Amino acid sequence: MPSDAQIAGGHKANLKNPNTSEESKENSRKVLENEFNGGDVPKAGDSGDKNPGNVAGGLKATLKNPNVSDEAKESAKERLDQM
Repeated sequence: MPSDAQIAGGHKANLKNPNTSEESKENSRKVLENEFNGGDVPKAGDSGDKNPGNVAGGLKATLKNPNVSDEAKESAKERLDQM
């Protein structure tokens, strides 16, 4: 089920999409204003409940990625050591 942030984000995207009708954009404006405080909702990832295993996996991938700078690899290594 989509979160409020995802629903609001869809309506915001609709407002910027040049391929949607004015009627659709007006509906999105009304929904954002009436249900989402004008679109002012927390982001989908703002809950702060990150899976530590996924975080560690991402940091390990950073260390092995040849397209990542040495600075980013050092930062990832430090964060991994702190876990």
